[in-house]
Amino acid sequence: MQEFKISLKRLGKKKVYTSSIEVKEPINTLQDLIVACVKSEIARFNKTREDNQLLPFLTPSEIQKQSETGKIGFNDKYNFDQADIKTHAETAIQGYRDGLFLVFIDDQEIKSLEKQITLTPEDTITFLRMTFLTGTYY
Repeated sequence: MQEFKISLKRLGKKKVYTSSIEVKEPINTLQDLIVACVKSEIARFNKTREDNQLLPFLTPSEIQKQSETGKIGFNDKYNFDQADIKTHAETAIQGYRDGLFLVFIDDQEIKSLEKQITLTPEDTITFLRMTFLTGTYY
């Protein structure tokens, strides 16, 4: 099992979200990497669906942390459905094909889903979410 660090960036934003994924299967192509990221996030999401507190409460430090974002809530969940890996993996692959995000490994853009890649735990993997401008045509 290997662990990789992932950086998520958005154009025009300074904040970078970092995460890590643990991968059991070998990653040989960009498509394998995207599917592995989806599997990791789906597992994390489904785990939160299973963790059900009867009466959630907030500590003063949680209130302070949430107040910095501008919203204080109890994280109540009303939907306990589990997410499907296959559906979301297909959606992520289609999103890449549609140009909704780019993938960089050590500052080198990977432009093909079928491109062979070799990853080490020291590599920097970056997903860059593209932001499209809106406007009207006259």
